[in-house]
Amino acid sequence: MSTDPPADRQAIGQLLVRLLREFRRELGVARADRGYADVRDVHLQIFGNIGTGNIRLTELAGRAQLSLAATSELVNDLVGLGYLARSADTRDRRAKLIILTERGQRLMRDAGARVADIEAAWAGIVGADRFEAACEVLQELLDTVDPDNARR
Repeated sequence: MSTDPPADRQAIGQLLVRLLREFRRELGVARADRGYADVRDVHLQIFGNIGTGNIRLTELAGRAQLSLAATSELVNDLVGLGYLARSADTRDRRAKLIILTERGQRLMRDAGARVADIEAAWAGIVGADRFEAACEVLQELLDTVDPDNARR
């Protein structure tokens, strides 16, 4: 088997990186218009991994694939901007949970709507069935290569 990708497409790493870059660009298009001009691209690593909140810093760092120090710095930044807050973990009083504030919840709802718009636009480019099939294949790959974080 050749180590070169087929002539009619780029290598998988390039495809994934370029699509992620385009996705993030499109996600940020209306950011300032919606009142989130203070959110920087680097913050997306936190928002993309926080889920509904109520997460420990160590778990968030693991999900985001960032060091604990980098995650803490970004969380501190977002706490200062009013998107996140820290709360005592009722299961372990020594630990803190990172939670979404009302402003953070609003941003997540708006981002979810924007993601749906992007997905619809991309499905319009390649067709809804092909887009859904591509998403299913990517999910299957992720579930297989990273079973600890599988979405099954």
